[in-house]
Amino acid sequence: MSELEDAWELALAEAQSRAHATGQADIAEFLTVRRRNDLLRRTAIDWLLNEVVLLAGQANRAGAGIQIEQKEPHRFSRRSATMVGRQVTLRRGVRELTIECGWPRTPRDGIVRGGGLACANIKHFGRRGANSELLLTPLSKDKPHWLVADDDTDRTVFAEETLRSHFVTFLRDD
Repeated sequence: MSELEDAWELALAEAQSRAHATGQADIAEFLTVRRRNDLLRRTAIDWLLNEVVLLAGQANRAGAGIQIEQKEPHRFSRRSATMVGRQVTLRRGVRELTIECGWPRTPRDGIVRGGGLACANIKHFGRRGANSELLLTPLSKDKPHWLVADDDTDRTVFAEETLRSHFVTFLRDD
């Protein structure tokens, strides 16, 4: 976690304690949900980005020559909203795979459309048809799932195999 996220978590905990102490149960409950959702977001984003870095590391040990670049904080757009989070970019020759993940942090940033907690984009430089938009949703209590949300009607669970497929596409020379 970054220092800013640490400070934010501390501020939320203090506000939650004050709300409990002053009998503001509704505010305390809102802050509890907010803290839980922030933890789910960070955990899911860490998983996604760590997995792609792990795949690149394994490929590099086999001689792939992939450059890995990480950026935090990173801002990106999803429709009319602005997401704030992290970005990992893999480069190999002219090929580039970028994964950016985040969620709106302030009211002016907008909202995550589709009932999600966070968004991610997987972008293949020069292969627009291979790109994917992901939506983080809590399918069950306290267990988030990334869904492929390339269109608004058909959503499928984004699993480790799907990430591997994106990585294989990135490595292809055609």
